[in-house]
Amino acid sequence: MRGAVFYGPGDVRCETLDDPKILEPTDAVIKTAVTCICGSDLWRWRDLEPFGAAQPVGHEYVGFVEEVGSEVTAVRPGQFVVGSFATSDNTCATCRYGYTSHCVHREFMSTCQADYIRIPNAQGTLVATEEVPDQAFWPGLLALSDVMGTGWWAAEAAQVRPGSTTVVVGDGAVGLCGVIAAKEWGAERIIVMSRHETRQKPALEFGATDLVTERGDEGIARVLELTGGIGADAVLECVGTNQAMQQALRSTRPGGSVGIVGVPHEVELDGLELFHSHVGLRGGPAPVRRYLPELMNLVLSGRIEPGKVFDQTLPLEEVAEGYRAMDERRAIKTLLKP
Repeated sequence: MRGAVFYGPGDVRCETLDDPKILEPTDAVIKTAVTCICGSDLWRWRDLEPFGAAQPVGHEYVGFVEEVGSEVTAVRPGQFVVGSFATSDNTCATCRYGYTSHCVHREFMSTCQADYIRIPNAQGTLVATEEVPDQAFWPGLLALSDVMGTGWWAAEAAQVRPGSTTVVVGDGAVGLCGVIAAKEWGAERIIVMSRHETRQKPALEFGATDLVTERGDEGIARVLELTGGIGADAVLECVGTNQAMQQALRSTRPGGSVGIVGVPHEVELDGLELFHSHVGLRGGPAPVRRYLPELMNLVLSGRIEPGKVFDQTLPLEEVAEGYRAMDERRAIKTLLKP
């Protein structure tokens, strides 16, 4: 099969790899329908995250079941399935509490920019559609495997409530999905911090009511101005940099909450400042599997369209160009067709 392999900063190649096989009775193998590049993949591309030897890459996927292990009964060959970037048995105590991305048997997917994928914990990870969906829905369903589920978790973690004022820090795919989530959770006002016109347009289409183009202290001051000097009820931090975190914390009103879903890089928190702010802080890898049934229904009914975050489509063999386009902000998110 073909698959993307990360060799080092700025170096991703599409190569011929061994086909995946069933290794455990809880595994499944799926044929990828569509896959994609994630903004978090760019950390290594930009040499901002450590890496070892050359390795396959990618953690977002939808596809057709090819083969299942002897203990997998939830899905069968031929079905179209959606799964999470973090696999889970969906039965352990942590999963029952709803934190499937912290399952005691969790494995993070890392080989998904490929023709075929082995899915560990397939019984608890994969959710099948009732029938094979029209291809027009595939991008939206693909978004559920990470960015839409992550945006949804950001809204939950930030405690977005009906009638609330919400700020979204970050205008990438996760931030844009956070706008969708905030609207679905009932936010009355959604302020998006965005400097990029190509991303402002979908943000407004998804439900943003205000745009803040300033950054740093100026951005915080603008949010405070828009909120009568007090700050937002809920803030979704969808970037992971220290600047984004500071903007999120200082844009939140006393008693408000911040949902952290951007993978932190060099983030520093002042404990005393946080203590006196009365701001709640919660986040982590999104429990995508918990949300899949609900979000799949929302996509297939046409209520939400997270697939619109994909503004570039390339064949799998051109994966390197997809990375370059996202790195250079020529694309928000690149969809790959095997």
